[in-house]
Amino acid sequence: MKHHSAIQKLMAIVVISIFAATPVPALASGFQLVEQNGSGLGNAYAGQAAGVRDPSAIYFNPAALTRLKGKHLSLGVSGIGITNGFTDTGSTAPAPFVSQGGPGGDPGGWAPVPNAYLSWEVSPRFWVGAGFNAPFGLKTEWESDWLGRFHGIKSDLKTMNIAPTLAFKVNDNLSFGAGASIQRLSANLTKSVAYGAIGYGQAASTLTGLGLGLYVPAFALANAGVLGNEGLAVIDGNKWGYGFNLGALVSLKDSTHIGLNYRSKTKYTLDGTATFSTPPTFVGPGALAPVAAGLNAGFAQKFANGPVTADIELPDTFSVAVDHQADKLELLADWTWTGWTTIQDLAIVRADGSALSSEPLKFESTWRAGLGANYQVNDNFKLRLGYAYDKAPVQDQYRSPRLPDADRNWAAVGFQYKVGKNGAFDLGYTHIFIKEATSNLPSQDTPASAPAGQLVGTYKGSVNVVSVQFHQSF
Repeated sequence: MKHHSAIQKLMAIVVISIFAATPVPALASGFQLVEQNGSGLGNAYAGQAAGVRDPSAIYFNPAALTRLKGKHLSLGVSGIGITNGFTDTGSTAPAPFVSQGGPGGDPGGWAPVPNAYLSWEVSPRFWVGAGFNAPFGLKTEWESDWLGRFHGIKSDLKTMNIAPTLAFKVNDNLSFGAGASIQRLSANLTKSVAYGAIGYGQAASTLTGLGLGLYVPAFALANAGVLGNEGLAVIDGNKWGYGFNLGALVSLKDSTHIGLNYRSKTKYTLDGTATFSTPPTFVGPGALAPVAAGLNAGFAQKFANGPVTADIELPDTFSVAVDHQADKLELLADWTWTGWTTIQDLAIVRADGSALSSEPLKFESTWRAGLGANYQVNDNFKLRLGYAYDKAPVQDQYRSPRLPDADRNWAAVGFQYKVGKNGAFDLGYTHIFIKEATSNLPSQDTPASAPAGQLVGTYKGSVNVVSVQFHQSF
């Protein structure tokens, strides 16, 4: 009873931590988080769908639970530290009277990503389990006065996943597993709005259309005090979504295992709110009065606070992995495909169905491949090494400061140390080399009513990840 009480308390602590955790920029492709245990980090997560030997199999391949005897508990956390920066090579402000701003600082930082798993061998052929983790996450936060602020300042997206799981052992050579994904997605997005530039552009267009283009300088002079005015737009939303994962494990004798795992798409229609700082009031003396009045009425409607929705479909993944044991040496390899084409834009819609904004993303499907090796130094100590190459879904012409993603290489090292008869402690470290990436974003979003200035330059960053895990069998 004491053991069960301790397990329940530990699980509760980790679940609360997951629901409160701050996610970081994506460490697998896009904003997928592959850091779902501590035992796999030392191998750069190579071969996890076949080689995982703790209850984190619930995430990587539920069929692999059949390699575990009895009851198992795994608790882990990854500390993820990201550095990134932007070098300007020709960006422009939304309008001549708007301040261009600075380089933006470092949008990264350190954040924890915890996980917890519990499995139970109910019978020689049947296993059950439950997992708690955060499979997707994104956070970038640039300085509020940076030159790309009209494209994005803060982007905070996080998921919290509950995964009940079943596994069945057909015979000594074949096992199957399945699990549900009960996920909550929440998002917080901010960016600046160039109120003055929008007002000037709309007034100039209106006056020119009326054949009164000569009055444009007069309008600019009358509103000189607000042409550089900016505000902040904040979008908040959240929603529950549901998916599933399926796995199979083929055992060739006791030395080689082949794992297959599929994780489904998860669809959300986020419910949230849009909040804007108060826009300026435009003035129009004489013949310009109707133009100014029309602008003020339009701004009151366009930048009104209120409910919004956004459709998001997180991608599916398919993994194939191999684990081969040769005496003290274990070799691992895997290949994973992710269907990022589910995300083509970030469209935000008001409650009446009108479009508030739409940012093109045009993600492409990606793949990731990894190689790993473990060496059993003695009965208590195992050394881990790993490498992975990870393709990014972002195309150069659509790279956004919300996700300045690029291809990356993983170099990993770690170890496992047995604690007592049934416990094991894992520690892993990975350095991720991110390829330098270019940006050439155009000035406006869709609909074309909010000038943002061109964002032209390069992103350069890297990541350090440290993971710890404790695994106990009962």
